[in-house]
Amino acid sequence: MYLSIYLSIYLSIYLSIYISIYLSIYLSIYLSIYLSIYLSIYLSIYLSIYLSIYLSIYLSIYLSIYLSIYLSIYLSIYLSIYLSIYLSIYLSIYLSIYLSIYLSIYLSIYLSIYLSIYLSIYLSIYLSIYLSIYLSIYLSIYLSIYLSIYLSIYTV
Repeated sequence: MYLSIYLSIYLSIYLSIYISIYLSIYLSIYLSIYLSIYLSIYLSIYLSIYLSIYLSIYLSIYLSIYLSIYLSIYLSIYLSIYLSIYLSIYLSIYLSIYLSIYLSIYLSIYLSIYLSIYLSIYLSIYLSIYLSIYLSIYLSIYLSIYLSIYLSIYTV
């Protein structure tokens, strides 16, 4: 009788501590490595493709319309027709290409690094704490009930 109580308490405490420590260490290492690799690759590919396409289309349309209208009116009045056509075409193409490439590279690198580091650290800490607390409580209750029932049945 005393042996069954002692074994149930000892095994529930030992297993809950062992499993919570093992799982928290394993999950924090695994999740930090997995999330950092996955997020850096996914975000860099996704953001570079998305931003380059979006920015090139948006900036080319916006800049070509805006600059062509503004520069054509302003320069045709103050300077000449030649400068207005030249500058509107040159600046719309140059700025759309330059800004789309620069912003897509900068934002993809910055966001992929920032999000991968932030999410890997946050998720590893959160999951390790949550799982260690949850598993220790759950396993201690479950093992104590299971062992007490098991030992009471088989010691009779």
